[in-house]
Amino acid sequence: MLRALLYILPLALTIYAFIDCLNTPEDEAKHLPKLAWIFIILLFWVVGPIVWFAAGKMRHAPAGGRTPSEWHRNHRTEWVAPDDNPEFLKSLREENKKDESLLKDWEADLRRREEELKKKEQGEQQDGGEGGPEK
Repeated sequence: MLRALLYILPLALTIYAFIDCLNTPEDEAKHLPKLAWIFIILLFWVVGPIVWFAAGKMRHAPAGGRTPSEWHRNHRTEWVAPDDNPEFLKSLREENKKDESLLKDWEADLRRREEELKKKEQGEQQDGGEGGPEK
């Protein structure tokens, strides 16, 4: 069991360091290009990951809400949260106006239908009350 641990731990450390290096933006890799760090991690599989964690990456929170994935880096905006984006807030206001107007239309239609039903019921009561039931 202990022998297996001697192989599994360095392998797990190497895999974790390799994935961490791949997900790190190029401008956050220190001292060497990111490709060089990948080769160091893979070629020296016990020392390489340790050196990567100790000296290869800047360890501060990225500014501007950046994420490490390549897609997000190429498509990032300056807004971090939706409530910080004025365009998003404007679109919410426009949707609310549309919803309110739709609700007003539905309420007016409901009132009109209720009035028609009342008139119809009153008309039936007047017809039924005067002549009595016909047989």
